[in-house]
Amino acid sequence: MANGGGRAGAVTKISPLVAALSTNDFFSGLGPEIIQIIADLCVTQSLADGETLFLKGDPGDALYCVRRGRVLIMASTASGKQLILNVLGSGDVFGEIALLDGRSRTADAMASGPTELLMITRADFKDLLRRQPEIAVRLIELLCARLRWTSDRMEEASLLALPPRLARRLLKLAEDFGDEIEISQEELSILVGSARETVNRQLQVWRRSGAVELGRSRIRIVDRAQIVREAGQGERDD
Repeated sequence: MANGGGRAGAVTKISPLVAALSTNDFFSGLGPEIIQIIADLCVTQSLADGETLFLKGDPGDALYCVRRGRVLIMASTASGKQLILNVLGSGDVFGEIALLDGRSRTADAMASGPTELLMITRADFKDLLRRQPEIAVRLIELLCARLRWTSDRMEEASLLALPPRLARRLLKLAEDFGDEIEISQEELSILVGSARETVNRQLQVWRRSGAVELGRSRIRIVDRAQIVREAGQGERDD
């Protein structure tokens, strides 16, 4: 996963995006008037494949929503090893933690494929929170959902064997991107915390059973029922 273009490019003011924001889970419950206000504050930001949006330690100066494409949220070690913490797709909101506490970013964010984001600056968002306190309730809900997601990931890594862990990750990715998922086996192995060879062996088992089809940086779920059954398997035996 090469970092292909340095930091993100210039941003451009856009027209209101009420229709797009209204389909987003984070914004949809706020009502049309507040969504209109938020839309007027948004700017678009386009990223090329592999382009870095921000790095861990950068200022937390904006909230982002993925309009098109994908964003990888990653952590890196001093030796250069990378861990994919999350894969975000159309409609996903991120950057909220540093936005609220004013501290630096807690992870890296990089585009995977051509990507378009909606961005609201920290200054504009803080002013909006003062004027529209109901947005704070939605933000608390988002933070709670993020905490539950992190807890689930820790539980999976600690208790589940690879097949159910991998099946759950595929099903989660399918929720965002559909049954045909554009992801390399290397990225998927980092995402589930296992060796690429081990992930490949399991995918080949599912391919032979007709549960998935494998392509170049692409996995298609064919038999969703089987993957759901795999996701419900038991604990690790190690």
